[in-house]
Amino acid sequence: MNSPGLNFERRGSGTPLLLVHGLGASWPSWSLILDNLADHRDVIAIDLPGFGDSPPLPGEVSIATLTDAVAEFMSAQGLAGCDTVGSSMGARIVLELARRGVGGDTVALDPGGFWSPAELRLFSLSLRASLPLVLHLQRAMPALMGNPAGRTALLSQFSAAPWRLPSDVALHEMRSFARATSLYDALDALVSGPPQEGAPAGSTPGRVTIGWGRQDRVTLPRQAARAQHRFPDAELHWFERCGHFPMWDHPLQTAELILAKTGR
Repeated sequence: MNSPGLNFERRGSGTPLLLVHGLGASWPSWSLILDNLADHRDVIAIDLPGFGDSPPLPGEVSIATLTDAVAEFMSAQGLAGCDTVGSSMGARIVLELARRGVGGDTVALDPGGFWSPAELRLFSLSLRASLPLVLHLQRAMPALMGNPAGRTALLSQFSAAPWRLPSDVALHEMRSFARATSLYDALDALVSGPPQEGAPAGSTPGRVTIGWGRQDRVTLPRQAARAQHRFPDAELHWFERCGHFPMWDHPLQTAELILAKTGR
C-alpha cells in the first residue's frame, strides 16, 4: 500500500501501532511478529524512505530527516498520538519521535545512537566490511539462506541463533539490503551524524520501553545504560540469549512486550 512518500503494510484492527524497521531492512523484517500483533492492534509497518518500496528522500539523509518523514506520514495518515515500535535504526527514530513529543507509547528495540567513539568506529568498520559481501553474494543468497550453515555464516552478527531463523525471512532480509537505495547514506548518518539526544524526565508523550539483547554484537549491551541515562523515564527490558533483533530470536516474547507496553 502506498501513501504520499512511504510504502506500508497494514493489518488488524484496534488501537494503531506503527512499526519502523532498521538499516537496510523493509517492513517484512517484522514478519515473525506481525500477525501476532495484528490479532490485537491496527498495525502499520512502513518502509522508510529509500528502503523497500519507498522512494528516497529528495535531499539530505539523516536521522533527523528520516524522523521528519515518519512524523509527516503519521500526520498524513491520521496517526497523531500513535504508539510506535522501532528496531535498530528504527528504534532510534521512534526515540527521536518521543523526544520531539510525537506519538504515544514507545518501544525501542536495540536502538542505535548510543555508541562511544571507539564503538562507533568498530560499528562502521564491521558494517562497511560486511555490506559489500552481502551485496556481492546476492545471486547465491537463495542457496546460502536455504541452509543453517549459510544463515549462521552471514547472520551471526545480528542473531544469537541464526540457524533457527526461517529461510524465507533470512532471504528477504538479505534481498532488502540490495534494494535499499539509501543504505550507505543512512549508514553515513549513523556514523557521522550526532549522537541521539535524550528527553528530560516527564517530557515524552507516553511510556518509553527500551529492549536490548544480551548478546547484541551491533549495539553492544553496555550501551543500554547510556540510552536509559538519556531517557530517564524509560524502562529497560533485557532479552536473554538474544542478538540484535529480538523479533528474530524471541518473536513471542517480543510481541508480548510490545503489547504489554503500548496501547494504554
